[in-house]
Order: sequence, then C-alpha cells, then structure tokens
Amino acid sequence: MKLGVLTVPLYGRPLADALTYLSDLGVQAVELGTGGYPGKGHVDPNDYIDYPEKVAQLQKMLADNHIVISALSCHGNPVHPVAEEAARYRADYEKTLKLAQMLGVDTVVTFSGCPGGDPAAKSLSWVTCAWPNEYADTLKYQWDEVLIPYWKEAATQAKAHGVTHIALEMHPGFCVYNPATLMRLRDAVGDVIGANYDPSHMLWQGISPAESVKYLAGAIYHVHAKDTYLDPSNIARFGVLDTKAYGDMLNRSWTFRTVGYGSDPKMWKDFISALKMTGYDGAVSIEHEDPLMSVTEGLEKAIAFLKDVLVFENPEGGMWWI
Repeated sequence: MKLGVLTVPLYGRPLADALTYLSDLGVQAVELGTGGYPGKGHVDPNDYIDYPEKVAQLQKMLADNHIVISALSCHGNPVHPVAEEAARYRADYEKTLKLAQMLGVDTVVTFSGCPGGDPAAKSLSWVTCAWPNEYADTLKYQWDEVLIPYWKEAATQAKAHGVTHIALEMHPGFCVYNPATLMRLRDAVGDVIGANYDPSHMLWQGISPAESVKYLAGAIYHVHAKDTYLDPSNIARFGVLDTKAYGDMLNRSWTFRTVGYGSDPKMWKDFISALKMTGYDGAVSIEHEDPLMSVTEGLEKAIAFLKDVLVFENPEGGMWWI
C-alpha cells in the first residue's frame, strides 16, 4: 500500500511547495483535483492537454519528490437535471480523461451523480425509502433512463483514453451511495466501474467498513482516509439523517474527523486488513475535512496515524511458517 493525500486542502500553496511538504512527511502518492467539486487549484487540465512539455514538467516535479499520482479527481454531478450544470461536470470529466491518458494514470475518481425525479425536474431527487410507491417510479426513471445510459457512454470514453478504473465515491445524496448501489451500477455498466471507498460516508450510515470491503472484493479501485465521529446522544434523539449545518458540531449526529478522531485504531486496522485480504494494494488517500483542525495539523496527525496502520510490505516468500 501507499500513503496518499488528496491535495485539495493545500490549494493555498503552489503545487511544487505542496509536494515538497508532503514528501518530507513521508507521503508516497497524491490525488490531484482536476475539476468538479474538488476544483483545479493545482492542476487545471486546460493548462496541460495541448502542452506535453508541461505534462513532462509535472511528471518531473513528482519524480523529484518520489511521489506518484494515485488518481485524478473530478467529483461532480454529470446527470444533474439542469442541462448546463450537467454539461459543466461532463466537460471536466472528459478533460480529466484526456489528461489522465497523457500522465499514464488509469484511475479517475468522481461521483455517480443524481438526476431529478422526472424529465422536467430542475433540482436533485435523492430517494431513500421504498414508500410512498411513487419513489419506485422515480428510481426507475433515474436508473434506467438517465444514470445507466450516461455511465455506459462515460465508460466507453474512459476506456478510449486508457482509464480502466472509474472510482465512484459512494456518497449519500447521489444514486450510488452504498455498496449495493455501487454494485448495481457496476453490474449494468461493466467492471470499469468500481468504488472510491471512503469509510467516513459508510460509518454514519451504519455500514461496517471491514465487512463492506469484503462484499466489494475486486471492485475497490481507490481509497480515501477520512473518519466520522458519531455522537451517541444526538443519534439517540435525532437519528443519523442530519441536515444541520456542518458547523453545528455540538448538535449534529455525526461529524467528519481526521482519522483516529472518530473511530478507534482497531476499526482502522480491521479496515486496512480487509482491503489487503480482498486484493487492494493501492493508495490510501487522506481527505482532510476536519472542522476542528487546521489543514496542516489535520494532515500531519492523519499521516502519523496511518503510518502505524497501513501495511506497506507484502510477506516475503508467502506464509513462511507453513
């Protein structure tokens, strides 16, 4: 495995400075934002696609810091019910594919997206229950008429650019939000679709990271390291479906935290062990979204924690004691 970082929180520093900073901390891989919600603060595909010499400069900068790219990230909503919004996210995705090909990167991280409830809708419609019965019609429209057709086309585009892994982050609010919906889209589109597994989004849904990793064996293409603190008192009173502002931490049922500040080391060790057992040996990319810590403190605590938890080496010669 490789210790990685999503560089978005470091947009206040030039990429060269950010890479040196991360390298000095022992980081081995970076996930670079190239559009959509992560933005393009370090790498804007428009600055590289027609300029191979700039791609070479970026590759040298990475090599000089002994860092590789684990993925390019353009999280967006390519099936947004407003056509102009969908077009913007789709353009970011398509440019990201072109840049990935130039960089020799085979993994792109994004969201599945969420359409409206019908062709005339102008806002998202995320279905979370089976009743009233109209929700079944909404899901049929979203999946059969929008989501699956779009991702079949997007998968073909990816393969044409050498991107063999579309790593969808399972995120509530989008059609793919848990392991079952990830596998539903993968079964419909093909194995170019896989997961960007972020345990923080699973924890507040009541999903065990270790057990769900086993269910997703072979379908995990990238991994985020982010934790969630579950407030037992607030959950007992309000449940886990929480629309309070992220800044209202005292009253929220859950809050994103730096790794180790939401779950104990045993959960993280079980999670990493499950990844290894199911064949994942790629980067574990820290995503800092802790509201109580600065970027540097949050990243540095996460890096120190994961150095003790990740499994960096494979056993030599197999099980030597048998």
